[in-house]
Amino acid sequence: MPILSKISYLFTTFITVASLNIQAQNPSENLPVPLNEAQITARFAELALECVHKEYPNIIKHMMRSDDDVQTPKLLYPAFYGCFDWHSSVHGHWLLSRIAHMHPETVHFERIINSLDKSFSEANLAGELAYFERSDTGTSFERPYGLAWCLQLTSELREWDHPKAKEWLAILHPLENKIIANISDWLPKLSFPIRGGEHSQTAFAFGLMLDFSEAANNRSFKALVETTVLRLYENDINCPLAYEPSGQDFLSPCIAEADLMRRVFAPQAYAKWLSEFLPNIPNTVQSDWLAVATVSDKSDGKLAHLDGLNLSRAWMLEGIALGLPSDDKRIPAILQAAEAHKTAGIKSVTTDMHYMGSHWLGSFATYLTTKRGQ
Repeated sequence: MPILSKISYLFTTFITVASLNIQAQNPSENLPVPLNEAQITARFAELALECVHKEYPNIIKHMMRSDDDVQTPKLLYPAFYGCFDWHSSVHGHWLLSRIAHMHPETVHFERIINSLDKSFSEANLAGELAYFERSDTGTSFERPYGLAWCLQLTSELREWDHPKAKEWLAILHPLENKIIANISDWLPKLSFPIRGGEHSQTAFAFGLMLDFSEAANNRSFKALVETTVLRLYENDINCPLAYEPSGQDFLSPCIAEADLMRRVFAPQAYAKWLSEFLPNIPNTVQSDWLAVATVSDKSDGKLAHLDGLNLSRAWMLEGIALGLPSDDKRIPAILQAAEAHKTAGIKSVTTDMHYMGSHWLGSFATYLTTKRGQ
């Protein structure tokens, strides 16, 4: 597909998203009229602003050796204690950074700056680093999903031309270095990829890590991740897409791997690899080759993952299309599936929500609509 056709597709998709009926300031209150781009952006910011400093409810992953280790989330993670769990707090902070960076005209700009400033104090980040340096935490805490999102956060701050972003990045730098060290220690030991559809999946995390290495110009880390990616995935064939999704996936094992590999292959080589990896992608537009997922109970945190699956599939499918040669015959079918998943995914974030979804889905929606992965 020519570049202009891709641009036309993306514009059409944006208009589709902007025409959805979505909520106003209160996440439980539906609006009777469509919102414009600014209001959509504000909606995503509101979701993160509502939770980044909301300590409860909360799920923590924390090894306790004695009663002395029983602590509240805020004491364990002074910067990233909100939004239900550590990784969601991290990408909630990324969401705010991304929106303030890309949309400084947002009505919430000052609130975002104040919120980030509250989180990114030297004392708070010293506490975060101290937790990572606990001997019993090792290198496994929040690996790989939360670690990858933290690198995405620092990537955003690097690319954001704002005085505060530079200040915050300096404060986060020791934690960033610790995370890189933990990942670098782990990757050579990883004998097999992790192909699940939740936080443990390696394909999605590796994509964020590669994007970070580009933003940070960290050549040694990039080489390590690329070597690992090729070692683990280069020879994969016939991914069982028909087995997807599992009942609580928010990441597609097959689609995420395909989106990852376009980062390490040139277009022609990628097209050949994709033909062997996902041979059933049609050469003509077919609406049923990749069905959109539906959520039966949004108050169930695991079942609600499927709303995130639609969002992540959408951006990954767009990435796959961009990685192929522009005349590849599979692109129309891929983009058609991306649009269907995008429409369903954005609707899930802009209509009735439960906290089980609202504490994290805004980040996925923002990653998609701001084309972060491209």
